[in-house]
Amino acid sequence: MVNDVFQDTRPRALSVSELNHQARHLLESSFMQVWVEGELSGFSRPSSGHWYFSLKDRKCQIRCAMFRGLNQRIRAIPKEGDQVRIRGKVTLYENRGDFQIIAEHIEPAGLGELQLAFDELKRKLQAEGLFDAGRKKPVPTLPTHIGVITSPTGAAIHDILTVLARRCPAIPVTLYPTTVQGQPATAEIVRAINLAQTHGVADVLIIGRGGGSLEDLWCFNEEAVARAIAACTIPTVSAVGHETDVTIADFVADLRAPTPSAAAEKVSPDQRDMLRQINDRELRLTNAANRALQRLGTKLEHLAARLRDPRRELLEKAQRLDELELRLGKIMAQRLDRSQVRSAHLAQRLDMQSPRKQLASSREALDRSATQLDNAVRRILAKAQDRLEHTAGSLNVVSPLATLGRGYAIVRDSHGHIIRNAPDVAAGDSISAHVANGTITAEVKSINPKNSGLENSAN
Repeated sequence: MVNDVFQDTRPRALSVSELNHQARHLLESSFMQVWVEGELSGFSRPSSGHWYFSLKDRKCQIRCAMFRGLNQRIRAIPKEGDQVRIRGKVTLYENRGDFQIIAEHIEPAGLGELQLAFDELKRKLQAEGLFDAGRKKPVPTLPTHIGVITSPTGAAIHDILTVLARRCPAIPVTLYPTTVQGQPATAEIVRAINLAQTHGVADVLIIGRGGGSLEDLWCFNEEAVARAIAACTIPTVSAVGHETDVTIADFVADLRAPTPSAAAEKVSPDQRDMLRQINDRELRLTNAANRALQRLGTKLEHLAARLRDPRRELLEKAQRLDELELRLGKIMAQRLDRSQVRSAHLAQRLDMQSPRKQLASSREALDRSATQLDNAVRRILAKAQDRLEHTAGSLNVVSPLATLGRGYAIVRDSHGHIIRNAPDVAAGDSISAHVANGTITAEVKSINPKNSGLENSAN
């Protein structure tokens, strides 16, 4: 009866687990990521490979943990009493209710060990002249073969191949695979650079990887890698990390690209621009050929108007036209041969990079272009033939042979001189009359200067 009258009105109590869980959630949501500096104390490394230690200052301390997957990236193991900076997340170890930091990165206080090593190597190599612009080799604008030194499974090789396939898939690419992070990466990158030089097919090398922390990119800040890039006989392009990342490799390479994709852009021409240039040059060549033909036609007409001996000039001009026709045919044939050779070469290179359907489409386009070119050559030759026949007809109208065909004759004396007046000969002289289909030889019997000479008789 007492229990029914007096009910428990106290607030519900949290369990210890509930309290620790709520406290952990509050800490992790309030402190996303922090940097903390202090003196390292109580450092321990159990067989699990995890690190456990405390950070302290003059008044307080805080427990910290750094798990094996993260502490393997640290180049120098910290020791008791070191003044360090750590980056990590604030949390609560619920089992003991301990307030702690899960460390993701640790470095000496101040500039940090890696930054100090970076600055020291940079000053050393710069003093040796490895950064000088005068020693850098020009990167080819139209490479015939591209070498890539990076991880075969990383995002960098995917980005590079994607850009190259879009801009110029005909350029062959050779991957020299290597790790790009961790202790073995330095030796592997140097070995890949030497292998590319021994191989001797690439005329430009892209060296790099995707983004990451300073520790992730550190192999590209190693002295061995820097000297291998500087000594490389092949032009090199450094493509390490994101646009804001800077490595020693960027300073010694012949060209620095902000990202792997940008490196692929810098070393490859855009096939669409190349096609536009080819089309533009073809149009300019066609226009130049047409202008040349027009100039030659005008010159031919001018010379035809100045003809003195129509037969000789006609033969010379006909011969000249034949030469031009042959030259034009040779030029067009050479252009067609070069186009076919180049197209065959491109087709062979495209066959290595492109699907068969795209290759078949390119071949069909080449056939159409060859047909159009052949038709254009035939039209040009037909026009030249028409012009020759027209010129020959015009010359025939004014030719003396046509005049002789109408019944006239050219009369010459015994010396072959043309007789224009009756007093130019005397009775008894031998003369010859050239008519349309032969020559008539006669002797002058008499001369009548005042009449037309039609009444004269000759033997």
